[in-house]
Order: sequence, then structure tokens, then C-alpha cells
Amino acid sequence: MSDDVWAGLVKQFADEAYASVKGYVRTYVMHRHLLEHLPPAPATILDVGGGAGHQSFPLAQLGYDVTVLDSSPAMLEAARKRLPDGVQVAFVEADGERAAEAVGGRRFDAVLCHGVLGYLDQPDAMVEQLCRCAAPGGLVSIMTGNANAMAVRPAMQRRWTDALAAFDSRREVGVLGVPGRADTVDELSELLRRDGVEPVRWYGVWLFVDWLEFGGTELDPGDADQLAATAEVELEASRRDPYRGLSRVFHLLGRKT
Repeated sequence: MSDDVWAGLVKQFADEAYASVKGYVRTYVMHRHLLEHLPPAPATILDVGGGAGHQSFPLAQLGYDVTVLDSSPAMLEAARKRLPDGVQVAFVEADGERAAEAVGGRRFDAVLCHGVLGYLDQPDAMVEQLCRCAAPGGLVSIMTGNANAMAVRPAMQRRWTDALAAFDSRREVGVLGVPGRADTVDELSELLRRDGVEPVRWYGVWLFVDWLEFGGTELDPGDADQLAATAEVELEASRRDPYRGLSRVFHLLGRKT
């Protein structure tokens, strides 16, 4: 069996998941968050665990100097195939927990790590590397599962026994069939502070689309008007209490001191 555990999930992740309404919402909402905090292009961006480039390629198209780092050769190959014509992106094959060494000690204006921490037993080592790779004043952007909303998915799927257990759990098998783990905003904020990054803002990601999909509603990504309207509602919910706290995923941003 290949050491690349993501090799068998490339199509499901890189193509199918991001072609869905949820995939569009994730990319759109987080893109808007990032643009509120990123310095102007051509600032340098390191996308740790960047997969097939869905979040960082749009930034590269805006003129940002993007490096995608991922441990999966299959994901990086998918990223190279997806790269738009005329867009320059650097690719580094490496484990994110050794990111600083892999980029030769280079420091970036922004370091992204989206949808990665949940696949690690503990977030500490990865967060330390993200902070180390950020330049003074640089942005650190983390998206991961919300430990305070673990009961949402099983409840919407009417798996009541699982939902009851999820109130006191951090772990689940995700939609890709891979075991995952969730964190809290407060805990990750403390890790950032420990490593010299001050949290500045956090947002929710995926609220209504999650509830609808897990409740059995089919969402049509081909309906452009509905898709745009859905994304705008999700963006507004991501910024407001209590909605952001109910999102199954959160987006935390900090600034290197």
C-alpha cells in the first residue's frame, strides 16, 4: 500500500467535494475572510496542507506569491493539473509538521492551514510550525472542526445515540470516510499566543448548508442564483453570534507579533 494515504481520495476530495454547494461555500466564505486580513498582493503566502489549491489558487490569480506545501504527491499532482494558465505557484512536497525546514527557513506574509489539524492526533506541533513560518506582522489562518458543534451532524442525520455521545466527543469519521478530530477557538488561540501569534478574529464556516445536507436536502450546485444567495447568507452567518458558534467548522486568524 502506498504511504500516500490521500492518493485514493484525490477525486472525491479535489473534484467532487469542491464541486458541491458546500465546497463552493467553503471556498467563497473563507476567501472573503482572507481578503479582509491579508496584506495587498504580491504578498507571500504559504498554504500548508494546501491539497489541490482550491483556497490558494484564487489568491495567486489576484497576484499573491503562493507556495503550496503538502505531504501527498497525489494531491500536489492534482494541484498542478488544476493550476490556471498563466498563474505561477510553487509546490513543496513535505509534512506540514516540518514546514519551516521544508521551505528553508523562509518567512511568509501569510500562512494558511485549512482542514488539516483535524487529521492530526494533536495540533500543537503543526501550530508551532505555522507560527514559525510567519514573518513579523504576518497572518496565520487556521480552519478546523468545531468541537462545540460535534452533535450537529449526527443529530441532523437522526443518529440520536451518536448525537448524544457527540456532546462529549472530539472525534468522528468525516464525510470523506477518514477519522477526524475537532478543536475549540479558545484552545487554538492559546496555542497561537504561545508561539508568538495574537488572535485577531474568528469566523464560522458551514452552518445552513451543513444542516440542510445532513437533513437530506439535495442542494444543486448548478443553480447559480441559489448558489450565490446561499453563499452570501453563509458569509453573514460566519461573522455573527450566535450563528458562527453553531458552525461545524471555524476559521481563526492571528497576527505574528
